Formats: sequence, structure tokens, C-alpha cells
Amino acid sequence: MSFDISSIVARYLNSCKLHEVLPNAALLSELYKASMQKKVQQRRTLLVSLDELEDVDMSPLVDVLLKIHLFDVDAVDVLCTSPLAVKQESVVSLVRAVNSTLRTVDLQDMLFKKEILWDLFQSGLNCQSLKLRSTEIQKLNMVGSFMQLDTLNLDFCSSLTNLERDCFACMPKLMRLSICGTRIADLWTTRAALTRLPSLTELRFQNCICCKDTGPCLASSNGAGSPASVGNLFSTYGFKRINQDSLNDSADKVSNHFEGILSSDPSFVAKSGRADLQHEVSFGDFHVQERDDCPEDINLKLRDRSVVSKMYLSCHPSPICFEKYYREYIIASLPHLEVLDNFPIRKLDRELANTVFSQYYEYLPYKRQRKENVASVLHMRETGRGNVYHSKSSRIKEAVSCRKSPYFYSRSLCAAKLGSSASPSLHILSNISNNIKEGSGSLRPRQFEYHPTNPSLMAFGTLDGEVVVVNHDAGNTFSYTPLFGVTNSILGLCWLNKNPFKLLAGSDNGSLRLYDINDTSPKSETSYSSSSPAVFEKFEQLTSLHVNSTDDQFVTSGYSKKVAIYDICSGERLHLFSDMHQEPINVAKFAHHSPNLLATSSFDRDVKLWDLRQMPNRPCYTASSSRGNVMVCFSPDDLYLLVSAVDNEVKQLLSVDGRLQTDFRIASTGSAHNYTRSYYMNGRDYVISGSSDESIVRICCAQTGRRLRDYYLEDRALESPILVQSLRSDPFRHFHMAVLASYMRPSSRRDIIKVTLLESGQYGDKDSMSKDCCNPYGYGG
Repeated sequence: MSFDISSIVARYLNSCKLHEVLPNAALLSELYKASMQKKVQQRRTLLVSLDELEDVDMSPLVDVLLKIHLFDVDAVDVLCTSPLAVKQESVVSLVRAVNSTLRTVDLQDMLFKKEILWDLFQSGLNCQSLKLRSTEIQKLNMVGSFMQLDTLNLDFCSSLTNLERDCFACMPKLMRLSICGTRIADLWTTRAALTRLPSLTELRFQNCICCKDTGPCLASSNGAGSPASVGNLFSTYGFKRINQDSLNDSADKVSNHFEGILSSDPSFVAKSGRADLQHEVSFGDFHVQERDDCPEDINLKLRDRSVVSKMYLSCHPSPICFEKYYREYIIASLPHLEVLDNFPIRKLDRELANTVFSQYYEYLPYKRQRKENVASVLHMRETGRGNVYHSKSSRIKEAVSCRKSPYFYSRSLCAAKLGSSASPSLHILSNISNNIKEGSGSLRPRQFEYHPTNPSLMAFGTLDGEVVVVNHDAGNTFSYTPLFGVTNSILGLCWLNKNPFKLLAGSDNGSLRLYDINDTSPKSETSYSSSSPAVFEKFEQLTSLHVNSTDDQFVTSGYSKKVAIYDICSGERLHLFSDMHQEPINVAKFAHHSPNLLATSSFDRDVKLWDLRQMPNRPCYTASSSRGNVMVCFSPDDLYLLVSAVDNEVKQLLSVDGRLQTDFRIASTGSAHNYTRSYYMNGRDYVISGSSDESIVRICCAQTGRRLRDYYLEDRALESPILVQSLRSDPFRHFHMAVLASYMRPSSRRDIIKVTLLESGQYGDKDSMSKDCCNPYGYGG
């Protein structure tokens, strides 16, 4: 049974009388407008403007809307365009009271409390269009029911950094999504979330300067690439023609602005809000394809090669837009997408995007092209069959070829697990040993190394000179050596190869000690046995040390131009080489299989290979980087050298002659203090890389340089990024690693975080993540 809409006016007046409040004039006006719509045969829509309401008006209005389905109303729109004078709880009750009649909810100017947003996202709404703007949204996790939602606008949620994997899982009808002016930067987690939207056709992380919604820009559809149309856009929006230098300067300002946002305190960004983001808008916010037919008088500085083939004026970009090949990556990942950033996706654009994606990215490890579940891979292994997704004609060939590779099924299992895990499982290892330190102080890791033969053990040295060995599988301390005398940071650690229970440690004051971890095992929580370690002659300003493959010698280097060779058995210093480089030698490494081959990396930008069988007056060869080298290491089979220079310059060289084999082309940040470290993972299949001013761990294919994943590390308790000081891959487990982490907030705390890429999960100890860490160090491996 349906009542005439005029009856709702009477019901509202009665409800006001019952609650002893005066009727709201603006609301009465909207009710009468809805009545007039029926007389002219229009769709009957009731507009509820929260700007015109006070807190006393909410109770009678909610009473009326609870029965809105009984009246002749087709849709209810709830809008807010200014700060509210009503309680947020009342607003939530109002939109839920409307239920199935709810069409549009526009709450862009409400300063939502966290608990209100949480309740809203967990419970869901029945509206078709939802617009939210809040600085309290940092992790989007809209797991409630939004079954009717077709349009979602989260523009200017300036604290939003990440999309949870299942945040869109209950939005089967969502077609239009706008997330401009946020802090979203991760391509991989963003793709994982967006692929859960089967109906998505329009998406934007930045908007065309002349567009208000997510649809295709009319200018782009009418040949906006022509000089005439560009001139029209300039004149239409009141801009004068700008020369190339102005455009370049503007583009640099935008890039630097978002680099600042990514490295800033989230609380600061939250306070700045929309007003701060609006300052970024300038006429330099362009993304233009590098084309021969681009007008010479508007030859813009390119951030990357884009598939956008027309002139495109964008503003309010989220940081993800500045990722290299961002547009191609998104287009290739979302095959049903029709419009991206207000620009239509043509067939040519999609073909080019797929080509770029296959050239620079890996969809799954080991060149797997399709996602498989673990059960299917295990079934294939038991039956001896190849990939079930191959066509019948190639199934026999695939089965035969897969039997030739002993790694086929283990790699397929890794690909299946990694494909189903959008974010890694993280567990703090340094917490294991915090109970062994006297007083209330906690251990502060500075350097760490996995054990070479025991998969469960890891050693780490601290800023206070302690050496600790933990069982990272069992979660307990294996041995602990307290500091000796003056407190000094442990900067160098290396296990012996032939006698793996001995550990060499070096500190920043130059002291060198050889420990037997069997003699430093804990007797109780307060008592530790520790025999005196072997002591070597000091090496001043030490930053690294490394033992050769036969355990008879080790090398030291440091913040000097000197390199020393020591005899492990006698304890004598055999050689002290000077002026091997023009600047300090941060890292020196022996080859894994040749005890006489030595590689050195220096801040003079050179990497050199030496043969100790010859007096090192001349290196075997010298390879140069464009910035100062932070470290170098050999691949497990010694075929390659992995060189890491300041600010993400990572290259792989042939160890035989130093020729470039792979340039990983990781984007630089512009920081001279962004110390980058890289190591091999899964043997030499992949390379992991992290930098001291960034919270990203990058994983690339060692042979092709293609990017497999970027993982952003963050303290979930403080919702603060974690800076990567160093990292190591687990030598026994594929796609496992550990990261030496510090925090952006000033403190003396540091953590070692165990990262498992094949499992999704949270931090092992969330409470421990709420404590801050110290500032990064630039030296050592």
C-alpha cells in the first residue's frame, strides 16, 4: 500500500509535535517540491540537505524516513556541502532509515570520527552513489554490503594510503570510482583491490581539469590534441600560453610536492586536508605521450611514456600517478576498464599497455601467466600433468617439458601462493630477545645475517654492541653476548662457512671479534655463559667485513680508502691496502666460490674486482655508477655482481668482465641520503631492493629486470611508514626475507621484521609496532 507524498508532510508535522520541536522550514520546502514533481509527471525525489538542519531536527526526520517506503517517493538524496551542526551518529541513523529508497549520499564536507567511519564501512549502505571526504580514512576497508552502489567518490581523502584487498568485495555494481588527491601509491595492492570490481568501467586517480565526474572528457573526444583545441582550453580556463621552462618548473613542483606527502607524517597530512592539496593544482600537471606529432610549442617534460595520445590536462593526482608506466599498468590489469583519469581507453591504448606491461612487469613469478590455486598445483604434481590451463594441443608438450625441470612444481606453488597474497605476513624478530636485557631497555638491531646452514638461526648486532643469535622459527634466543666495555654499534657480521657456529663481528670503533655461539648460550633469563672471543687488530672506521669461502681470511673496509686482509687462524693482519678508491669503501665482499676474488664498492662511484693472488695495484676491472655506491655482492654462483648506488640505482654486472647485464631502472627520489641496498633472493632468480628514505621493498626478476612486486611496509598501530635500512633474503625459503626497519618518528628503536610474501597477514605483535625507531644510517651493508 502506497500513500500520496503529501501525506508525508502531515506525518512530519505530527512527528515534530511528538518530539516537541518546531518544523524545519527548509525541509518542509523540499517536501512540497517533491509533491509538485508528481503533478508534472517527474521522478519523485526527496532532497535532504543536512546544511539546513540542526540536531533537534534529526529525530522527527528519522521517524518519517523510517516509513518512507510507504509513501509515493522514488528516491531520497542526502547532501552535505558545509560543516555540520548535527551529531554524526544522527546522520548515520538517517541514511540507514531511508534504506532501499536511498539514492545519493554526498557527505564530502563532514569531519567523520574514526569509529563512525568504521561502523559505516562495516555495515554498508543501500545507496547508488556515495561521496565521502575525510582525513580520518587511512586504510579503505569497506567490507559491508554496498550491493546497489554504482558510483563511489573518495576525492581529497588526503590520509588514504592503501586499498585493502577485499575493500570492494561487496560492490558488484560499482561502475565509477574516483580517488583523486589521496596518498595512494602502491600499484600492486591497488590492482588487487580493483580486480574485485567486475563492473568497473570508469576510474580516476587524477581528474581532467575540465571534468567533474569520472566519464570521458569531451575535449579528448573532440581532438584535444590539436593546436586549436589546446588553445581553446587555454582561453576557456583563463590561462595564458606558458613557455616550456614554466611547465617544467611546474611539473617539478608537483613531483616534489607528492614526494613530500609520501615522506610526511600522516597526522600532518590529515591536518592540511583539502586546502593543502588544492595548492598542487597548476598548469604543469600534464601527462602527455611522447609523440613525434606533439606540438613543438608545448613540448612538455615527461614523467614517463604514457599511452595517452592526446593533450591531457590533469590535476589533483594521487602519488600512484607518478609511478612509471602507471597508466599502462592499470589498463593492462583491468581489461574491462573503459575510461581512466577522464581519458577514454582505445583499442590501440590497450594493445600498447599490454606490450609495456609484458616488457616491464611480471604478473606472477617465474613467467606464470595464469593464477592457479595450491590444490590444483599439488594435483598436477601427484598426477605428473602440466598446466591444466593450456590448450589441448599443447597439453602433452607442456607435460613433457615440465618433467624436464626439477623446479617446475615448487615454482608453480610459489606463483600460486604469491598470486593469492596481496600483502605479506610480517613478524617482528627483535622482540624475541627483549626480555634478556637488564632493566627496561630493549635491543636495538643494527646489522643481521641468516645462518648459512641452519634454517632456523639468525644473528644480529645492536647499536649498543651486543651480539644476539635467535631461533626465528621457534621464537626464542639461542645465544646472547653482552657488550664488552665501551658501547659501540655492530656494523659488520659474517658467519664462517666451514665452522658455522663461529661468527665474526665488527663495530664502528674498529674492534673485531670472533665468537663461538655455543659458548654464549643462555643459561637462564639473567645468566649467560660467554667465553672470551678471539680478538683481532682494530680496523678504524669499519663499516663492513666478509669471510672468504675457505674461512682462512676475512676482509674489512670502512669510512676510509683502506682495505685490510686478516688471517683468521693466527689473528694477524696480513695486508693493509691504501687508496684502492678515491672515496670511502663502504662494502667489500669475497666471491662465494673463489677465496681470492674480492669486489669493492665505493662512494667514488666505482666498483672494482680484485684478485688477491696478484698484488692489488690494479683491479681486474672497474665499473662505474652515476652516484656513490652503497654496496656490492656476488650472486650465489658468482656469475654476477649486484651493485647498489645511492637513490635506487641498481645494476647487475657480469662478474667476469664487469659488463652491464641488467639495469633495474628503479625511480630515484632525488635524495642524496637515500642509501639503497639490494640482495639476491631465491638463489639468483630475483633481486630485492630497499632504501633508507623509503618504506618500499621492490622485487625484480634478476635476468630481465621486470618488476614483480613493490611492498609498502607500514606500522599498522601508528599507521606510519617503516623505512628500510637493510634487508636479506632467507637462503632456505623462497620469497621469505627479513628487513631492518626504522620509523619516521624520532626514536631510538629499530626492529628486524620477518617478511613472508607467500602468506597474507598482519604484524606478529601489533602492540610492538606502536613504538618508534631511530633515524637511518647510511653506512654498512
